[in-house]
Amino acid sequence: MDLKLPPLVSEVTKKLQVNGYEAFLVGGSVRDLLLKRETHDWDFATSANPEKIQEIFGDKSFYNNSFGTVGVNLVEGETIQITPYRKESKYSDQRHPDEVVWARTLDEDLSRRDFTINAMALNSELVDPFNGQEDLKKKIIKCVGVPNDRFNEDGLRLLRAVRIATQLGFTIDGETFEAIKKNADLIKKISGERIRDELIKILSTDYPADGIRLLVNAGLLQIIFPELMAGTGMRQPGHHIYDVFTHSVKALEACENKSWVVRLAALLHDVGKPATYKERDGKPTFYNHETVGAAIVRDIANRLHFSKDDREKIYMLVRWHMFSVSEFITDAAVRRFIRRVGRENTTDMLDVRTADRIGSGSKPTSWRHDDFRKRIVKVQEHIPSVTDLKVDGRDVMKVLGIPPGPKIGQILNKLFEEITEDPKKNNREYLLGRIKELE
Repeated sequence: MDLKLPPLVSEVTKKLQVNGYEAFLVGGSVRDLLLKRETHDWDFATSANPEKIQEIFGDKSFYNNSFGTVGVNLVEGETIQITPYRKESKYSDQRHPDEVVWARTLDEDLSRRDFTINAMALNSELVDPFNGQEDLKKKIIKCVGVPNDRFNEDGLRLLRAVRIATQLGFTIDGETFEAIKKNADLIKKISGERIRDELIKILSTDYPADGIRLLVNAGLLQIIFPELMAGTGMRQPGHHIYDVFTHSVKALEACENKSWVVRLAALLHDVGKPATYKERDGKPTFYNHETVGAAIVRDIANRLHFSKDDREKIYMLVRWHMFSVSEFITDAAVRRFIRRVGRENTTDMLDVRTADRIGSGSKPTSWRHDDFRKRIVKVQEHIPSVTDLKVDGRDVMKVLGIPPGPKIGQILNKLFEEITEDPKKNNREYLLGRIKELE
């Protein structure tokens, strides 16, 4: 088999072999090599135990986990994972093995893996006991052995199947997919962090909306995002041609921004609609759905343990997605928009709004949106910062006779808001008078 291995990979194999141990490249790295996909995740299985691996690689290795995996850094920025052959024990919590049991052979190790396309090994030749190469050619995700057993060992595999299928553009084998639907409730036992990481990978693929639809068909999205699924079948007024849920997925599909955060905001931008649904004169209304939706999104972000920065950005994108792009709005209103979302977020905010519009069934281009983008660029050329005020903290302290403290910043921010609305007010005499009024 003509597969070109990076020198780093060959070096690891040789070091283990010259010391009398078997060594095979395994898992997703073999799969990606066969698919000619770029990969930087190199995983090895070996007949050596962790202590021997560390002895061979010395200070280039580190070992700080309970699964026997030794990390090796032969090249700066590249970490290779080397794990002794393992076989399965019981999974009482459907998440982790009750104990790690070393195996004697490579076949035992491969038989514990999740899917056939991940159960191949490679050194000088390909080892493929479960016909993973054939499934790669067929573009099929199929469990190793009995699907129910594999999913009960680790419920995250339910989500991994969908993620890998979405990443590779594969379909999931019928028996495997039926087992996913049957065991969907296992996802409730998986930590928010692990679910989050798989969702981020799905949202980062070329076709994230396909992944979301697959999660729905598998019965998983109903558990992960019940707030989003609540919009299924909920009709909308006016220009909308889809129900709330379908529109949300269509918005994700239309989102050209590559950031997973922005894509998630596009998917969840109307998550507040089910909670605010009312009918007036026989027509549905969703007043303040963006405010309610932002609170729901914050709960979701907390549940999945997003970082503070990611949590706040998703909140902001959902909270303010209903801004006006009317040609009649003033420059002051445009400045308020920029101040509200932050200069660094204006492009992302506009991308969510564009996805929202296209996801409603509108045409891809809009002169109002294009004009608003141009106005933002133009207005930003003249937007001041707090440091541009004709007064400063020393003036505030002098006028009010107060020492340094948070009140000074609060007053300066209020003055800044005023000059953002009306730049003509940025004159020293006026601002000194306002300081007294704002005390």
